[in-house]
Amino acid sequence: MKTVDLKLEVVAVPVADVDRAKRFYGETLGWRLDADFVSGEFRGLQYTPPGSSSSIHFGKGVPQATPGSAKGLFLVVSDIVAARAELVDRGVQVSEVFHRAGPGKPPISGPSPERRSYSSFATFDDPDGNTWVLQEVTTRLPGRVESDETKYASLTDLASAMRRAEIAHGEHEKRTGQRDADWPSWYASYMIAEQSGKPLPT
Repeated sequence: MKTVDLKLEVVAVPVADVDRAKRFYGETLGWRLDADFVSGEFRGLQYTPPGSSSSIHFGKGVPQATPGSAKGLFLVVSDIVAARAELVDRGVQVSEVFHRAGPGKPPISGPSPERRSYSSFATFDDPDGNTWVLQEVTTRLPGRVESDETKYASLTDLASAMRRAEIAHGEHEKRTGQRDADWPSWYASYMIAEQSGKPLPT
């Protein structure tokens, strides 16, 4: 049976002070304002994080939930250290980067050893206490992204992927003992495999 595409596009975030939230998400974080509309007693705003295909809604009566009750909203980044540093520069109070030895294990200071994908985190709250989680993802789990849909959200993401491919390709040339004249194809294969969760070339 053919399934219908269901694209997660918007997450509602409950806030107490709409204008304060607008300043935080727009001016402090620098997220793109997509809409700010009023209809009678209703007011709704939509913001989109840089490089994201999903957005957030908040406003007067959007949603019908306790302000600050949204927890564990994940923002995937390709470089956890750089992402945290940018937020700090913007004046956001962000936790130190941490990792866990396994699911449910207590946090350990610093990024994951060898910067394992899905394993390094940092957190911050908006003014209402809604909690956002930065998670570093470089190599996707199998099946998460279709290989024919590989794409990069920003120049920074693409540049980071190329740097990882460069390092891996250097190891490849060490193993073969010769220069790889067709390195662009090797880079491309590596970057697509990394994004789609398929075995990486060696």
